[in-house]
Amino acid sequence: MTRPSLVLFAGGVIAIALVIAIATGVILAGRSSSTSGETSAAGTPLIGGDFNLVNQDGQPVDQTMLNGKWSLVFFGFTFCPEFCPTTLAELAVVQQRLGKDADRFQIIFVSIDPERDTPQALKDYLSSDGFPKGTIGLSGTAEQTAQAAKAYRAYYAKVGSGDSYTMDHSLTVYLMGPDGKFRTALTYGLGPDKSVQLIQDALAKG
Repeated sequence: MTRPSLVLFAGGVIAIALVIAIATGVILAGRSSSTSGETSAAGTPLIGGDFNLVNQDGQPVDQTMLNGKWSLVFFGFTFCPEFCPTTLAELAVVQQRLGKDADRFQIIFVSIDPERDTPQALKDYLSSDGFPKGTIGLSGTAEQTAQAAKAYRAYYAKVGSGDSYTMDHSLTVYLMGPDGKFRTALTYGLGPDKSVQLIQDALAKG
């Protein structure tokens, strides 16, 4: 290949690379904008919002149940083999370590398994030893569940079929203030000590 041919070949390669880079950038930008969701004025994702569900006594509830109390909101399901019971057990420790401040809190477990988690199933599950006392279980139809999960940016998906199916889901516990607005997140595996510290910091800020 002569020198002019080499120059032309190299130029062609560079041009193709630039086209690919630009196209990739456009695709990634499109994905980012389509999945970012609504944000606050500060640019952080809006977490929390309207929902209509029933509690473990079968009584209708909505987002106003958050008003006037600090809330720890967690999405899971009663057939969860590991993550949900582990999280609830850690929240029981957190509840104990908060002492008198625990009276200012309510713990809310929202089912993402509308096919199996009836109000009675939630009541039986949440009464298990080692789980936080007074935890409120919420459930609803498939549409109501999807609405609540969307409001909290909580992911879930059914895995498998038949009676042996399970649910894949996000593991975040949302700390909501007495005004019903998001304060901070307790990530899975954070541990009781760090969780209590985050909660106390939020309480101090109001």
